[in-house]
Amino acid sequence: MTVTDSQAHVVLLATGGTISSRSTVPGAGAVASDTGEQVFASLGSAASYPVRVVDVFQKGSYLLAVDDMITICATIREALEDPEVLGVVVTHGTDTMEETAYLAELVHDDERPVVFTGAQLAADSASPDGPANLARAIAVAGSPKARGRGVLVAFAGTVFPASGVRKSHTTRLEAFANPDFGAAGQVSDTGEVRLWEAPPRHAPLPFTRPEAGSPRVDVIPSYPGADATLLRAALEAGADGIVLQGTGNGNANAELCAEVAAATAAGVVVVTSTRVDAGAVVPVYGNGGGADLRAAGAIPSGLLRPSQSLILLSLLLRLGTPRDRIAQVFAGRANLPARPGE
Repeated sequence: MTVTDSQAHVVLLATGGTISSRSTVPGAGAVASDTGEQVFASLGSAASYPVRVVDVFQKGSYLLAVDDMITICATIREALEDPEVLGVVVTHGTDTMEETAYLAELVHDDERPVVFTGAQLAADSASPDGPANLARAIAVAGSPKARGRGVLVAFAGTVFPASGVRKSHTTRLEAFANPDFGAAGQVSDTGEVRLWEAPPRHAPLPFTRPEAGSPRVDVIPSYPGADATLLRAALEAGADGIVLQGTGNGNANAELCAEVAAATAAGVVVVTSTRVDAGAVVPVYGNGGGADLRAAGAIPSGLLRPSQSLILLSLLLRLGTPRDRIAQVFAGRANLPARPGE
């Protein structure tokens, strides 16, 4: 959509995902193919604000690397250099929306909102959900009520803070949840935005561009009968950081714990998260459990699940952050509400 230089507007950054996907070959899988203008055109005249469209790329989000996510964040920052921009909407695949949205939140240093959205049903399905999600996201991004709220995810009428958000169902239209932080508000089919009172946000971390280099961070699961084979393989591949997906409140076993101790002694940063849907990682148990992992040098992730723990650790390693400071940053995200000015 053409926007005049002096016209207040919302910027739509199109990155692909189901909202842009079509099955170009009968019987084949859907592939991200629509441009941002095509995605926006699906609304007809339903947008609450004037919109300027920018294509970032056309990818399913299951294909994205952290460098791609940093490219999206860089494009958000470029869009916000225009004082006429009210806010930014990012259309994105749902598979890794929780990672990109959280990275954007970590470095977002502007009062204007950034709103992620997408779809569960492809653009060429009989009744795609993308247009309605996009219309609501535009309403949130342009709303004065959303200023100062940071990065949000608007999906199926519910608005979530980026911190703690996660895809909670593979196929339902109500695809997202935020068990620990809850919803930030709602947006109606007519574009009425209602946002609840929010806790203070963390101070933004410095931004790093893709060319800054990409440290390797691997997610290693603990499970019944797990040994240290996968962890050793990640370390041999050159991992700078490890997110250990523990069981319960962040537990593993004696063999994994011994390998964690060796890794941290060699300078690798290890963060312990959990496969459990909600609640904090709390080091309690010995014999390879969370208390022993902490003694071995692992950093508890607080309320962050493996997906967002990976993003925070990756960013901190890119910035050259010392291990003790990394532990402080994770500790600052261990409780509700967020601590202002961390």
